[in-house]
Amino acid sequence: MKKYFWVFLIAMVPLIEIRGAIPYAVGFGLPLVPSILVAILGNMLPVPFIFLFARKVLEWGKDKKVIGPFFKWCLEKGEKGGRKLEAKAGKGLYWALFLFVGIPLPGTGAWTGTLAASILNMDFKKSSLAVMAGVLLAGAIMLAASLGVFGAIDLVK
Repeated sequence: MKKYFWVFLIAMVPLIEIRGAIPYAVGFGLPLVPSILVAILGNMLPVPFIFLFARKVLEWGKDKKVIGPFFKWCLEKGEKGGRKLEAKAGKGLYWALFLFVGIPLPGTGAWTGTLAASILNMDFKKSSLAVMAGVLLAGAIMLAASLGVFGAIDLVK
């Protein structure tokens, strides 16, 4: 049970998320189905809080003496990047969010994707579904990588 707790916590950590939780579970030989479910729950738990409060906290802090410049930078960077993504993606913005969260690269994931959705004032329900689908995709990719599927494919060549 203690190792599942660690899977849950690792999945909640920004930038590590499910990308670290799945390899941890596989590395410790934990049963896959419960490990994946625990990792998904851990990765998704912060999503509503990030969506509902992150922008408010950044807006509140942007005028503060010590944290203001960083919070203001986060808002400006998020809005600039978000508008750029919005212009490129058009009506496919939720698909772009899904792929952004789902492709396990550094700096992507549920935390960053949800923060972007919050800054862009995207629809909560649609954004949450896109993030959830992205987490599932990232989990599947990380599971395949952790089990050596991609290495096995390379051996076939």
